[in-house]
Amino acid sequence: MKSLPQPRKMPRQARSQHMVETILEATARVLAERGYAGTNTNVVAERAGVSVGSVYQYFPNKDSLITALHERHASQMYAVVDKVLDGAGAGGLRARLADMVRALLEAHRVEPELHKVLEKEFPFFDAPHDESPADHSFFRRVRELLETHAGEIAPRDRDLATWIVLRTLETLVHAAVIDAPARFSTEDIEQNIVDVLAGYLMPGAPRAA
Repeated sequence: MKSLPQPRKMPRQARSQHMVETILEATARVLAERGYAGTNTNVVAERAGVSVGSVYQYFPNKDSLITALHERHASQMYAVVDKVLDGAGAGGLRARLADMVRALLEAHRVEPELHKVLEKEFPFFDAPHDESPADHSFFRRVRELLETHAGEIAPRDRDLATWIVLRTLETLVHAAVIDAPARFSTEDIEQNIVDVLAGYLMPGAPRAA
């Protein structure tokens, strides 16, 4: 499997961190407007208001830029899920799944065009979780959720079950935000995603009314 292209170096000072964030914001805007093929480091530098040399100081090519953008996106999604699960009240696994699905849908609706490019035009992000710190944290957090509710779930292989849950979330949440048919309501889509996850983890359990 192809390894993810990495940044040239990581920013350590506040000034350099701000510059990298500015470059990534510019990358996000250019990707959303032009797609992968229309994105290059020159356009990103112009949009960010920095020199091309400043971009190359941290990112050797556009793929490393998009890798960093993906990692930032994954970190944001992990933060959303972590906050939801930490703040969850009493309830079973289905309630936690519903909280997680709702939060992820809301978060993805902020930049739908960017998500479309990342998921549809740059497919090598189908990488092992241990290549991405944020994806690894996401995996661990959902794995902990399943372990907490071990008495409610049917799959015995919790690692495999976690992978299935994450892939299902990724596929259905992105589809719901990017190209869901207009005839389906947001609420119905959300409810059915929860039904899919709960049906896999807890077959035979009653659906929510």
